[in-house]
Amino acid sequence: MSKLGLALGGGGARGLAHIGVLKVLDAEGIQISAITGCSMGAIIGGLYAYFGNAFKVEEFILQAIKDPRFAKLNIESLNDNIKSINKTSLEKFSEYIKARIHAINTIGRLSYFDSNVADDIYNAIPDIQIEDLKISFSAVATDLSSGEEINFTKGSLRNVLKASSAIPGVFPPVLINNYLLIDGSASESVPVRKVKDIGADRVLAVDVIKSLKIIRPVNNILDVLYRTEDVTSYQLSKIRLTEADLIISPQVKELSWADFDGAVKIIELGESAAMQNLDKIKQLVKKNVYSLKFNRYLKKIF
Repeated sequence: MSKLGLALGGGGARGLAHIGVLKVLDAEGIQISAITGCSMGAIIGGLYAYFGNAFKVEEFILQAIKDPRFAKLNIESLNDNIKSINKTSLEKFSEYIKARIHAINTIGRLSYFDSNVADDIYNAIPDIQIEDLKISFSAVATDLSSGEEINFTKGSLRNVLKASSAIPGVFPPVLINNYLLIDGSASESVPVRKVKDIGADRVLAVDVIKSLKIIRPVNNILDVLYRTEDVTSYQLSKIRLTEADLIISPQVKELSWADFDGAVKIIELGESAAMQNLDKIKQLVKKNVYSLKFNRYLKKIF
């Protein structure tokens, strides 16, 4: 029997497209044997491994986004896309000033949000051991001290997901087993190889990394941080994705990581991408291992 593994990449709000892909796989009765994720991919993958049902994951995430504690974070103010066309110039200017003042006030800290805020948000995630999940699961985080990518296959799901999605400069690093951990996307944008390590013999990768395009000149520190993250993620994903047997790329790459107000639409875009690739997904599931190995060999040659 084939063992389909999912490699779910990071991308903040763009990663909500993973839910749409999972909904299609559920509807088609396609069994998933293993999931590895980083950042938002880890959150969605971990919740799916816990619930075993994409609709429950969707319900959980949408409720979390509507929660007053999440709304209070005002993450949309960190949106690096200029798209608030329905707001007046005064509203845009006010939001800009508030975000910059907050940024200045955090210069002496490790992150935009403090650990108490992060704990308040992540406490909604089930505190279960990864080893006890319904589906084989792992999550990638990056150790700040060594630069090593750490693939967690056991331990507290809540703490590991908090570490894997600790966006540098936005959420504080997380200490686990003497590792000082930040977002897995800093070292592993789409964890294709890691899902093979936990038992998958074929890998479907879902890529939601932001597209890289020529931009206007950067004007401030936030512009520099956003652009650096985009370049790093894009270059990493190009390398990692070559190891996947099939890649799905939902049409979310023009969106910001902070576009949580478009959650429902993003999930729908994930569904659409999965449906467009459904025949290829079914073919991947049916392929024998030797055929897959031959295809991988050809990739390396050409």
